[in-house]
Amino acid sequence: MDRFDTIPETALAWHKAGRGAVLATVIETWGSAPRRVGSQLAISGDAQIEGSVSGGCVEGAVIVEALEALEAGEARELEFGVSDGDAFAVGLACGGTIRVLVEPIGSVLPEAMLEALCAARATREPIAYVVELDRQKRALTKDGFESRFRMDRSGFEEDSRTFVAIHNPPLRLIVVGAVHIAQALIPMAKIAGYDPTVVDPREAFASPERFPGETLVHDWPDDALEALGLDSRTALVLLTHDPKLDDPALHKALKSRCFYIGALGSTRTHAKRVQRLTEAGFSTDEIARINGPIGLDIGAAGPSEIAVSVIAEMTRTLRKGA
Repeated sequence: MDRFDTIPETALAWHKAGRGAVLATVIETWGSAPRRVGSQLAISGDAQIEGSVSGGCVEGAVIVEALEALEAGEARELEFGVSDGDAFAVGLACGGTIRVLVEPIGSVLPEAMLEALCAARATREPIAYVVELDRQKRALTKDGFESRFRMDRSGFEEDSRTFVAIHNPPLRLIVVGAVHIAQALIPMAKIAGYDPTVVDPREAFASPERFPGETLVHDWPDDALEALGLDSRTALVLLTHDPKLDDPALHKALKSRCFYIGALGSTRTHAKRVQRLTEAGFSTDEIARINGPIGLDIGAAGPSEIAVSVIAEMTRTLRKGA
């Protein structure tokens, strides 16, 4: 599933409006397929579409099959070969094969189940949509599939016909401290798929001139984090190494589910931070969640290289765990 899409929500809206709707999902690929497993295309009963399963190579055929499936009230599995020429047209070096699952809303994918899926997405709760294709059984679950959630990886369970579609919330990055490292980190994080927010009560630091087009919050960090929320798809980076700003944010973060907490400062600075948090009643295990000094040890020099080390550490934590 691509980040930031609204494809299931669009399909649900079309269905509720009485237009009819179908969800088409890439369930398997071979070779250089144009779209990754889990990618979706919504098709309305009057052939309006949103999303993509192939970047344009086979959309027309999928739409025809989807409208027929909607009329018949049945699921369909489709398989397409993408030629080298078609693949080149959408930016790939060579072709491949994709398999697509077509599911009409209501008759196949229950409306209530799609509503529950969309509700989970709206509240930033990771959820898996599981289809046993041979038995045509469907379910939603937030449990199990830890590796798939961690890796954002939809696909078939090994040696089975059970397809698991992972719906993870978009990744977020909250940076406390609008310093030079933040200026380098924010554009890198956006390239890596994060939706960033900069928090700093000092408006001269967190200014549109220094961070053009970015989301800036001028509250104190603890108030900002309370309003923004810290969930399992959020990374928190503290760059002020000022206890007045960092410590209140850490108090919020260490009680949250955010997957990454990083704090700038030397080994000596971090030791003092640990002492303050211990005195505030935090346990050794809670404090150990903090990556401090921040970033992978790559010998970084200067704001840009430090930002690279932070992105690398965030990625390692996201994909491999703390």
